[in-house]
Amino acid sequence: MWRILLTMLLMSLATAGRAQDMPWQTCHGTVGPAGPVLSDCRSVQDFVDPQGRELWIRSVIDAPARSQPRALYVAGVASSEAWLNGQRLGANGRPGATAQAEVAGRYQAIFPIRETAWRPGGNMLVLHLSSFHGGLHFDRPMSAMGVWSYPFRPRTVPLAITFIAAGALLAGAFGFGVIHAMRRTGSSLALTAMAAVAALQAIVESLRTLFDYSYPLHALRMSAIWVLAAAFAILLVAYVATRFLHRARGLMIGLALGGVGATALLPGFDMKTVSALILGAVLAAVPAAAGVRQRVRGARPVLAWLALFLALALGFPAWLADLSYFLLAAGLVLPLLAVEVVRLGRDDRDREAALTRAATRPDRLTVASARGVELVPIAEILAVVGADDYVELRLVGGRSLLHAARLDGLATQLPANFLRIHRSVIANLAKVQRLERDGDRWRLHLSEGAPVPVSRSRQPAVREALDVTRS
Repeated sequence: MWRILLTMLLMSLATAGRAQDMPWQTCHGTVGPAGPVLSDCRSVQDFVDPQGRELWIRSVIDAPARSQPRALYVAGVASSEAWLNGQRLGANGRPGATAQAEVAGRYQAIFPIRETAWRPGGNMLVLHLSSFHGGLHFDRPMSAMGVWSYPFRPRTVPLAITFIAAGALLAGAFGFGVIHAMRRTGSSLALTAMAAVAALQAIVESLRTLFDYSYPLHALRMSAIWVLAAAFAILLVAYVATRFLHRARGLMIGLALGGVGATALLPGFDMKTVSALILGAVLAAVPAAAGVRQRVRGARPVLAWLALFLALALGFPAWLADLSYFLLAAGLVLPLLAVEVVRLGRDDRDREAALTRAATRPDRLTVASARGVELVPIAEILAVVGADDYVELRLVGGRSLLHAARLDGLATQLPANFLRIHRSVIANLAKVQRLERDGDRWRLHLSEGAPVPVSRSRQPAVREALDVTRS
């Protein structure tokens, strides 16, 4: 049902040159001394499609009521040649019956119409089209064909807004890139990538307005737009799941990869792009809602942002891929950048205070978490597992705590019976029951709880340390 609804919404905003927009007829045609010679003309029932063939079409249009410069505007993946009342208006590339005969034109072509070309009443407009170099098959290859007032007014306001949003996103990408270089946190890396791909998509989206590119490049441009939108959607799910539902992060990322990747099968690039973004927001809302239920700091504003994203996407799909997506992406990235800077500063102060207090209590670890500060007996720690820029302390009795510390720092603070057995795991050797091989992997079974992985490179050191401990 949602696919049908979204299709109707997207198709309602389309500007493709269809039979409803202008009453086109397709004909057999050649060029004679007095212009095109057409025969066997039949009405176009759905839309004009010159892909993989040579096509002659005609339409009767009324002369303009006012004396004002007019031009024929043709946009689509085709080379084109145009006549009005037998007078040649111009050519965009060279249409042909084969790929070898055709010279690829630009995606957008403007043919000025002289005042003397008009006749009172009906005027015969003829277009010669062909498209052999499009690269992909488009459901609506011709996005616009019609006579407009000339010169055309550029859409400067949406373009300016898009570039402002792109600049903000690039600034956000730089800021998170600096944070990642300093702290190496997974969240900062994900946000760097999110801001970068959204900014790049804003630039690619604007190419049609900025550059008069050859029509074969349109397939690459549209493919790039979908790929960047899909990448943003997957990164969004990965970031939100990591922050608010860490244990289900793998599952959420897998669902995002499968679902967002499947949007490539949908018809039309607008449909693919909008569906990828909407699906990413829907999937990201699941861990955000879980974070709100568990009262995780920051989950509520992220869920509110996702709700706004979905409301605008479903209410105004025409604006999502062209404008509102970039504003919404900037509206997410920049506040998160400010929050991340404040949070990292606060975490640094908490870590320093925790280290100071821990020095006076060598048998206890001062844990700074969202709940406050807690003194945890070191003897009760089974294992320390890395969780982005936090660590998870697995404790005796099935408890676990998130600690605002880095795994590398804890490795130097904990006693000698704690050993780094994996890049993301430190284990308490005093709580080990056995080291077990599982296929080509090794696992360490503790006195309680789930086993923890042992990396292949650290397995000999673990085996030696266990021998020393037992002796």
